[in-house]
Amino acid sequence: MILLDTNVLIYAFDPDSPFCQWARETIADAVAGDGAAINAVSLAEICVGDADPPTVSDRVRGWGVEILDVPTAAADECAQAYRQYRKRRMSQSGMPVSVMPLPDFFIGAHARIMGWELATADRGRFDTYFPSLSLKTPQGPATGAPPAIA
Repeated sequence: MILLDTNVLIYAFDPDSPFCQWARETIADAVAGDGAAINAVSLAEICVGDADPPTVSDRVRGWGVEILDVPTAAADECAQAYRQYRKRRMSQSGMPVSVMPLPDFFIGAHARIMGWELATADRGRFDTYFPSLSLKTPQGPATGAPPAIA
């Protein structure tokens, strides 16, 4: 199984994205192999930016991608990684950081505790806070690293 970060689906749905082909191939290869999934966190993120949120689940499943709940066991790992992030951000900026974990931390913790590879175009946060997580990423045009997605 490969867990797909939200940006993989965003790129796959956007034919104008420079990573559209990579995202579609990643999804197709995973579906044809051991399977592809997103979790409820990614589903919510996609729905926020979609013109027709009620149809997102059906479209995602239509690609053969499973939609999973986030396992309870991911909560502790998510919190540990997010605490490191908050500490680093506060020491760098001196400004308070939200106590609410960012979606990437739930997604990374989910993939890590399941022992799954994570497909993402935003490797920085995952490399830093989930260093043992296996990542599948596209190559960026100039640096070999994909751009971060907001």
